[in-house]
Amino acid sequence: MNLTEKIIAKHANRDNVKPGEIVEVSIDWCMANDATISLNIDIFKNEFGFTNVWDSEKIIFINDHQIPADSVNTAAVHQKTREFCKNQGIQCHESDGVCHQLMFEKYVKPGELVVAADSHTCSYGCVGAVSTGMGSTDIAAVMGTGKTWLKVPETIKIDLNGILQKGVFAKDVILKIIKDLSASGATYKTVEFSGEVTSRFSISERFTMCNMVIEAGGKSAMVAPDEKVVSMFQNKNIDWDFLTTDSNAAYSQTITYNLSDLTPQVACPHFVDNVKDIKKVEGIKIDQAFLGSCTNGRFDDLTIGANLLKGKKVASDVRLLVTPASVDIYREALNQGIINIFLEAGAMINHPGCSTCWGACQGVLTKGQTMISSANRNFKGRAGSPESDIYLASPATVIASAIVGKITDPRKFLEDIK
Repeated sequence: MNLTEKIIAKHANRDNVKPGEIVEVSIDWCMANDATISLNIDIFKNEFGFTNVWDSEKIIFINDHQIPADSVNTAAVHQKTREFCKNQGIQCHESDGVCHQLMFEKYVKPGELVVAADSHTCSYGCVGAVSTGMGSTDIAAVMGTGKTWLKVPETIKIDLNGILQKGVFAKDVILKIIKDLSASGATYKTVEFSGEVTSRFSISERFTMCNMVIEAGGKSAMVAPDEKVVSMFQNKNIDWDFLTTDSNAAYSQTITYNLSDLTPQVACPHFVDNVKDIKKVEGIKIDQAFLGSCTNGRFDDLTIGANLLKGKKVASDVRLLVTPASVDIYREALNQGIINIFLEAGAMINHPGCSTCWGACQGVLTKGQTMISSANRNFKGRAGSPESDIYLASPATVIASAIVGKITDPRKFLEDIK
């Protein structure tokens, strides 16, 4: 079995599983956020008739999509969440950052099986966990029972080789892969990343890769743990020998890339798989640039942006919004002087959360405006008006574009990319 299959088999209390089988599995963590929490609670109580959650220590609620509350209705959802969590003894986060970053920082461990009411839950494959998003009814059932059913997914193995050019990042790699697979090319499949480029990637960069697998239709993502992951969890009781893929593991497809010639990539409106080389979109005027989200709001992303921006100014007719993915990241960026670099350049700093990626409470676009974003989706109306445009790119491309006022190849600032 490959690693995804081994983890599913363990949680199904079976010796083995095969793609296509439907199995019942026990869950390690169940998470929901304020985008659907109210519905989860209603289904839990009213449709299923549950009075108590299966394990209050294994359920995490996070208010992150519209925080602080942007409307009376949102405030009501947040209050409903607080009351439910207090009654059930559930951990409730509402000032700590994006749900996926918090699960990554505080809860998920290699080899675990995690479900959440958010499609980008596949992010946790970066540390060797099987994780997937589910609908509100399924999540409510897990809240009450600690179990769910899964169809064992087929797995696409993607080998990433070569040496990335300076100015090309993990975000460019995953955008290229999504373009090639298409928005439906990995539907209900696991995407497992391997190869020398994957090995060189930091865990944060692997997070970026796994986070966006859903944009190709993927059920989950996986990177087999290596010494970097072992170091991160060195004080945890983890069976590392188990967390390997068998030598005779089967894959539905194996794709090999040599990324040495890859250039910066940009996803164009209004689909994530509408990806073009930077040279084909360079020069498009922007009104707003966004650096943040669960995809690219970590400390290394902010550092890349600050290195490019230091000593420069955001273009006079551009708004640059910066949103750290968590309070811990925000604090580290403050301590390292990175936040001050953004402020000196004219950027606006938002409280950690989904922010402009969600497009509900910070940085909403009006008709005819264009934004370049480090987030994970550019669907029509994702950040406000359906008559606005969103381009997705790496943090370096976002910041280079904010400086120039137009979509810009970050390699023009190579001396500032570290």
